Amino acid sequence: MGKTLNCISPIDGSVFASRETLTLEAARAEVAQVRAAQKAWAARPLQERIDLVMAGVAAVGAMNDEIVPELAHMMGRPVRFGGEFGGFNERASHMAEIAATALADIEVGEDATFKRYIKRLPHGVVFVVAPWNYPYMTAINTVAPALIAGNTVVLKHATQTLLVGERMAQAFHSVGVPEDVFRNVFLDHDTTSALIAERAFDFVNFTGSVGGGQAMERAAAGTFTGVGTELGGKDPGYVMEDADLDAAVDTLIDGAMFNSGQCCCGIERIYVHESLYDAFVEKAVALVNGYKLGNPLDGEATIGPMANVRFAREVRDQIDEAVAQGAVAHIAPMAADDGGAYLTPQILTNVTHEMRVMRDESFGPVVGIMKVSSDEEAIVLMNDSDFGLTASLWTKDLERAQAVGDQIETGTVFMNRADYLDPGLCWTGCKNTGRGGGLSVIGYQNLTRPKSYHLKKVTG
Repeated sequence: MGKTLNCISPIDGSVFASRETLTLEAARAEVAQVRAAQKAWAARPLQERIDLVMAGVAAVGAMNDEIVPELAHMMGRPVRFGGEFGGFNERASHMAEIAATALADIEVGEDATFKRYIKRLPHGVVFVVAPWNYPYMTAINTVAPALIAGNTVVLKHATQTLLVGERMAQAFHSVGVPEDVFRNVFLDHDTTSALIAERAFDFVNFTGSVGGGQAMERAAAGTFTGVGTELGGKDPGYVMEDADLDAAVDTLIDGAMFNSGQCCCGIERIYVHESLYDAFVEKAVALVNGYKLGNPLDGEATIGPMANVRFAREVRDQIDEAVAQGAVAHIAPMAADDGGAYLTPQILTNVTHEMRVMRDESFGPVVGIMKVSSDEEAIVLMNDSDFGLTASLWTKDLERAQAVGDQIETGTVFMNRADYLDPGLCWTGCKNTGRGGGLSVIGYQNLTRPKSYHLKKVTG
């Protein structure tokens, strides 16, 4: 018998769903079936694989009316925001559109004597370990291009969003993707590590915590299995003196608070030029005071509970520690704040980088705002972090944004926007955010291996 995984709903603390994990022996058998199916899947024409994947995506979209309240129950996002299908479809569609070009042979040269080229071949079995905060969009980032490239896929989802992998597998199988080509599994940590250590997979893609990414790398040590990781961030926003103030406030505060702050690329710290600082803070506080914290099934709620009481506890601890060290909290406790998963979103000023709230990942609805007097000061502060996922720059000067962006240690530089994943660009990071790159042409490069052909022709 395996262990029982329980999804505890943040709405009321009840068990929303339970599933039994596979034993190691059963997991080995399932992965072996997925491996056995890979060559036949890769042998199918590229367009056929693309069509099946996109049909699976559409089948997920057809479930959206059921998915939206299910997500509210599992991880607390208000139903008014309508789920994730827009981004889910956008990412898969882009990867489908660029597949033929991205996976085409790289022609090096041909003459009367030699033909030389590089093929892109699928790794084999790709293991996708997906997080709970955007469970559909984060999963499709790898699932779609991996399948299109000719890999078979094993998906393991977070316990907090236990039903997402089942939904995706059901949808994809319903349109003709073979069950052994895309398999959803329920595994505990020990079984997961054992499978990776046994080289059950040819590539591992993990999105989650730094500790989780370290566990994946430890399990893969010595196996030469590729491991791609995206481990979150402490993403900064920098508002320069020529910024559109209203747009900066609206976008950065939304980036800090949307999804109860549970976004990998959410804004967790903001640096504002001294000439705009007071006005920025005033507008930001007014905006957050207009939020309605409440049950995510209530269409009036604009911010729901955090996904788990323990996540909210960490955010509360960071806020309390900062206030004890001299930070100023601007948002009074909201009526629905229960001391548990329902947490008042908070704006802090008079913060410093000695405070955990400005250094550790919060992954919740809190943001610290600091005053700066120059680009140089802002750059030093933005780089004073163990993470490097995204940074958001606010200015009317494109060249200035590029120059500042070149000096920031991060995976993506935004100008006049934030908290968005463009599938045409590589989703990547540095430092404790991890290594790897999803989506874009580079995403296909990471999900395949190069094979070189150096063919000497017989002449004469």
